[in-house]
Parts: sequence; C-alpha cells; structure tokens
Amino acid sequence: MQVNGTPLRTIWPVAGARAVDVIDQTALPHAFRVHRLHRLEDAAEAIRCMQVRGAPLIGVTAAYGLALALDRRADDEALLAAAHLLAATRPTAVNLRWALARMQSRLLPLPPAARADAAWLEAATIADDDVDQCRRIGAHGLQLLLAGRRGEARLEIMTHCNAGWLATVDHGTALAPVYAAFDAGIDVHVWVSETRPRNQGLLTAWELRQHGVPHTVIADNAAGLLLARGGIGAVIVGADRIAANGDVANKIGTCLKALAARAASVPFLVAAPRSTIDFACANGAAIPIEERAGDELRLLHGCDAAGVPGELRQLPATAAVANPAFDVTPASLVDRIISERGCCAADSLRALYPEQADD
Repeated sequence: MQVNGTPLRTIWPVAGARAVDVIDQTALPHAFRVHRLHRLEDAAEAIRCMQVRGAPLIGVTAAYGLALALDRRADDEALLAAAHLLAATRPTAVNLRWALARMQSRLLPLPPAARADAAWLEAATIADDDVDQCRRIGAHGLQLLLAGRRGEARLEIMTHCNAGWLATVDHGTALAPVYAAFDAGIDVHVWVSETRPRNQGLLTAWELRQHGVPHTVIADNAAGLLLARGGIGAVIVGADRIAANGDVANKIGTCLKALAARAASVPFLVAAPRSTIDFACANGAAIPIEERAGDELRLLHGCDAAGVPGELRQLPATAAVANPAFDVTPASLVDRIISERGCCAADSLRALYPEQADD
C-alpha cells in the first residue's frame, strides 16, 4: 500500500544482507520508523512488544525469524529451539503456529547445510502468499458488500482494531474490501473504532489517511449508538484465530461490536485467510486468551503540544487492572466469514475447505 505516496510492504528482506526490515508500529501514528531485525531474538521481541502485530504479519515475521536463526546454526536442535522461542511470543494468534509448522515441514527433511537458504526462500513465499490471499479477500469481500447494498449512495463500513495492511504484508483482511472499493472508484467511508487500550484504531486511521480513504475515528463506546441510528452497511473485523465451529477470537471489544450489530440488524463480517482458521480447535472456549501487562491500561501514550512523544499515567502503579487482549465472538453472531476462497456462514467453514472434512 502507500506510505507518503510510496508503495511499501510491512516487512521485507534487506537487499544484500541477511536481515529483515519492518515498520515499527509502536511509533505510529506519530512517527514512521523502520526497524531492522538481525537475529532470532530481534524477531521474537518485535512480535512480543508489538512492533509487528496482526495475526498474518506475526506469522510472516516468525518465518523470517526462523530464517535468521538458521543463518547462525541449522541443526535439528537449533531449529526446534528457535521455533519454540517464537511460538511462545503471542499465544492467541494461530497464524504464528501455522507459519512455524510450515517452515519446519519444509526445512526438517533437508540437510542442515541447505536449511538457511531454503528458510529465506520459504519465508519470502509465505509473505507473497499472504499478499495474494489478502488481495483475494478484498475481491470477495467487495462483491459481498455490493450485493448487500440497500441503495445507499455511499458504502458506510465500521471496523474495530486494525486489520488493514499494517496487520498483514499488504492489502489487509477486513480493510481489503475497503481498499478494493476505493481503488474501483466506489464512494466508501469507514468508521474507525479507537480500540483501547492499545489504540490500534489509530493505526487504521493512519493507513486509511495514507491511501486517501475517507474515515472518522470514534470512541469505542460510540459504536452502539451509531449502529442503532442506521446508515452503516456492515461491520467488518479481522481475526486472530477462528475455531472450527466458526467462533472468532479478535481484539478485545469485538464481541461488543457484534452484539450491537445484531441488535441493529447490521451484518457482522469477519475477514481472515486460511492460516487464521484453526480446524484443530473445536470452539472458542478452547482458544487461549492472552493477558497483557497492566501498564497498557495504567499509562497513556501520545504527543505533547510540541509534538514530543511521551506517556501519561492515568492510574497509580499499584492499581489492580485486568487486561485481556482478545475476546471471542460466537459463530451465531457472525453473518459471514470472508476468506481467500470466498464467503460462507461461520458454521460452514468446511464448505470452503473440504480438505479439512476429516479433521
């Protein structure tokens, strides 16, 4: 997508070097910075501290992290230890495990001397596959939005968290249909939920602004009123894991959007690639929910009047807080799931992936 008018992915290998560059998302939206990963530990920390975030991008970063590890040591013990370290960084996003399993399946049969080069090639392939899948999600999602139009002149879409191109390698998941609509000349407007406490909605607003898409940022708690007033055609979100029965784990607050959308008779849509679907997970109750540090609630981050970044304490350091990073939206509240293969009811995922019928 576009950054200051220049096409850019969120992650890319450094030409002529065994290193990887990523957009440092902890600096956004106040500053644009590129962060370089030189070692396995750099990749693990980038995932853990959310310099990279979004389930698909986490998976790709982990794949490159394994390639960085194998540059230094490529025997079985080192490969498995590196995969274990990366897998422990974020427990909810299943794309992380999926990418590591794909890398291990490709690399373990090879002799250690051949593994490093093969790892870089496979990581690049996973990245390219993600771009293609997100592009197809955009095409299928746009068809669904246009089919559900009720004669409104403008497509009014609400989203939560950030499931745009910053959460993937390019295009995004939930925002892919929005970009497809905008690039096709369709009048579209996005209602962007701020998504506390990490405020990923500010990342959504930043990337929409970069691409020129009209949007309005709203407080999380304003969503119910806006949906009840009418005029919003759909709520579209991404996912960190989708269980086999169609239950969806996504950023905390997603379930509240789904409940409000159902009460207002507004379609609630989830966009995600195959790597986000966990057919080995029976239902949402089996999805591990990450508990993050309490200071994400106790502290606010932003810029002062002079534009200097800093933090502001809104709760004492000793204040008891709970900070679950995700919630689970039951399949019964999800109207359609949009994947790279098309659209389906939440409880009919195997219709899109018949090869999983025996799982």
